[in-house]
Amino acid sequence: MTDKLKYERELLSRGYKYICGVDEVGRGPLAGPVVCAAVIMPFDDIIEGVDDSKKLSAKKREELASLIAKKAVALNICLVEPEKIDEINILEATKLCMKNAVEGLKIKPDFVITDGNMKLDIDMEQASIVKGDALSYTIGSASIVAKVYRDKLMDGYAEIYPQYGFEKHKGYGTSAHIDAIKTNGLCPVHRRSFTKKWQ
Repeated sequence: MTDKLKYERELLSRGYKYICGVDEVGRGPLAGPVVCAAVIMPFDDIIEGVDDSKKLSAKKREELASLIAKKAVALNICLVEPEKIDEINILEATKLCMKNAVEGLKIKPDFVITDGNMKLDIDMEQASIVKGDALSYTIGSASIVAKVYRDKLMDGYAEIYPQYGFEKHKGYGTSAHIDAIKTNGLCPVHRRSFTKKWQ
C-alpha cells in the first residue's frame, strides 16, 4: 500500500505544522462549477480509507467526507461558477478557486500542497504533486470533500433542470448529456465555452 503520509511526514520533519492539501473537482464537465477544497488535517488521528475520490464509491466518499469535516483542523470549500469559467478559462478558474479555498481557511497554512502541477498565487510556501489525490493523505481528504460537495450541487441542479440528467453524470459530457443538450439547448449552468459545437 502507498504511504499516503510520506509528503506530510517530510514537511513535518522540516518544521511545518499546518500542512494544507488542496484539490479540485469538475475541470472537465460541460455544466456546473469547478469546486475546490482546502483542508488542514491532524496527523495524530488518521482516517482509514482516504484515497483519490474517484476510486471510492459514492457511499464511502460521503462517510469519509463527514469524518474529514469533523476532524479537520481547518476546512474551506470554494467554487467558481460557469460564467467565470467562460470568462477566464478553466485553468485560470481552477487556480482562482484553489487560491480562494486556501486563503479562506480560518488558520493560515505553513505549507500548501496541491494536486497536479499548479502554482498558486498565494503568499505561502507550496508544492504540487502529480496524482497527489492518490499519494497524499491531505490532498486525498480535500479531493473527497470537494467531490461530495460538487455531486450534491449537481443533484440539486438535476431537480431544477430534470431534462439533462445531472444526477447521473454530474455535468460530464456523456452521450446522454450531449443528446439532452441537442434536444433541449443549454440551461444556465452549462459552460458556454465547453458546449460551442452544440449551441
